[in-house]
Amino acid sequence: MDLQINGKTAIMAGGSAGMGRATAERLAEAGAKLFITARREERLRNAAKEISEAYGVSVTPVVADSSKEEGRQSLFEACPNPDILVITINPPSPNGDFLKLTPEDWRSSMETALIGPIEIMRHYIPVMKNKEWSRIVNIATFSAKNPMLWRLMSGPARSALINYTASVSREVARHGLNINNILPGMFQTEGARELLPVYADAFNLKPDPEIVRSHFMENNRIPAGFMANAADMAPMAALLCSPLARFIVGQNIVIDGGQHLSIL
Repeated sequence: MDLQINGKTAIMAGGSAGMGRATAERLAEAGAKLFITARREERLRNAAKEISEAYGVSVTPVVADSSKEEGRQSLFEACPNPDILVITINPPSPNGDFLKLTPEDWRSSMETALIGPIEIMRHYIPVMKNKEWSRIVNIATFSAKNPMLWRLMSGPARSALINYTASVSREVARHGLNINNILPGMFQTEGARELLPVYADAFNLKPDPEIVRSHFMENNRIPAGFMANAADMAPMAALLCSPLARFIVGQNIVIDGGQHLSIL
């Protein structure tokens, strides 16, 4: 399928690994000129080099922490005029006992998963709505709609984010700027694997991958019967970034193997 974005400029905020990298690869495959951000410089530069060599497009790495004002400013200076903006963040750690969460924990969660994405969008929306068409996609989490006690550092902030984008998307759609969210369920990504010891600790498990996996699958029923990988999500993200998605506005698309039970 031709996504009709050849030559367009795309930002993938959080693009060095996992869902961000998988999405960046699909955009590069379609011919977009990429700017990818991440905090870990070596991994970011390696990802940029590998994507550029694989797909023959320009990929500019921007070392930046999107939850910090200075990090966002680095992105704004590197890419002032994108056609496409995709934002994802490193998944917050499982929180364990909810009664032990502190105001500092909540502030960190909000800065990373809510304020960071909103401030990036707020900066670029005035520029992007002056184009013939443009696209913004947030890769969030299905716990924004599916409350999970052990993911309190992830779900509430993203619930606020999808509320924000639902409102703003209706305001800017008439300018050809469509904003949508993808809400992934349980995926096997680099970030998820790095959280394995934290998950084990939160549930008083031995930090053995098989023990953790067994506990996870037992307590998180996925009708599809498996945990997906980032490549299972990226094609949908790329489609939402294209002119083909011109009538999709303000939607929250859950990709979770059927785990979320609501029809809403």
